[in-house]
Amino acid sequence: MPELPEVEALAEMLRERLTGRAIRRVDVGTISALKTWSPAPADLVGRPVTEVHRHGKWLDVATGDRPTATDSPAPHLVVHLARAGWLRWYDTVPSTPVRPGPSPLALRVVLDDASGFDLTEAGTRKRLAVHLVNDPLDVPAIASLGVDPLGPDLTVERLAALLGSTNQQIKGLLRDQGKIAGIGNAYSDEILHAARTSPFALTRSLEPQDVRRLHEALRRVLAEALGAARGRPARELKDAKRQGMRVHGRTGQPCPVCQDTVREVSFADSSLQYCPTCQTGGRLLADRRMSRLLR
Repeated sequence: MPELPEVEALAEMLRERLTGRAIRRVDVGTISALKTWSPAPADLVGRPVTEVHRHGKWLDVATGDRPTATDSPAPHLVVHLARAGWLRWYDTVPSTPVRPGPSPLALRVVLDDASGFDLTEAGTRKRLAVHLVNDPLDVPAIASLGVDPLGPDLTVERLAALLGSTNQQIKGLLRDQGKIAGIGNAYSDEILHAARTSPFALTRSLEPQDVRRLHEALRRVLAEALGAARGRPARELKDAKRQGMRVHGRTGQPCPVCQDTVREVSFADSSLQYCPTCQTGGRLLADRRMSRLLR
């Protein structure tokens, strides 16, 4: 799943290429991806793109008024790529018509210079979400987002307050979009490895020095990942993300810090990776559905 660094890199790329260009056409390939009915895709046609934002893992393409008419509020095209969605950029959009059906192509946006992008989704579990709204906060998942982890509001004190507000496993809190927006399964593994913290540690068990170490690791891991992603073509971002991982997705390989073997805990539809030496004092985490730290 694309997380904050990849989504921010996509937003920056789109901001550079879309801003000031008018939307010529919007074609829907997968009806189920469109989660709203008003405004309609046709309401985007003829409007200039004024800005591209990121909200957590959401992309937000903002439009302006059409030059020849006074319109209702200009819509935002808001997208969540989910687990298997992606964005494909074209300097010249293919001339092949978009036809609704089982194709991975969910949505195509064509600009006035014939450039544009496709939103695609692989696999059979279709979760990519496209909303057309007058205000991004009309999307409940955006309205409920927590603090941006790379923004100025996530201070050590704010992180300590978030950790103290509940007593849950820390990996779950890092992935909770209502508390910290933009971190998913992969980067939570990487952050906890960098912070030398067990993914099953309870949030209220962290001492002040642990919180400071977690805050530093969180900011550093995400900033480094964003630096590696920034400026890359969209087609290279997935590989860049995989190549930058130290433990996530590297079960059975040596930890780059201590050379211990990276281990895995599997759940119903996901898994986590960690280093026992770096994170759990050498203890292994039980690999079962209701995993708990072996005692």
